Amino acid sequence: MDREGIYNGMRATDLGTEGWQKPWSGGNGGNCVEAMKLEDGRVALRQSNDPDGPALICTGAEILAFVQGAKAGQADFLLS
Repeated sequence: MDREGIYNGMRATDLGTEGWQKPWSGGNGGNCVEAMKLEDGRVALRQSNDPDGPALICTGAEILAFVQGAKAGQADFLLS
């Protein structure tokens, strides 16, 4: 699939079924965020309990900023 064919909100299953991983899973009853690295370096995110639902497409820089910010505590407000 070419870059133009991949966009925010597309059905996650249209990206295929292989390559999805659960880097943020835990004891939450199977409600996990799944991620897949795309060929062009972007990252697709989807809700594991709705694999046919919409995908959020992020650039590599956006994922890097999110992970670094989370490690630095900048996302801690989401937990309270």
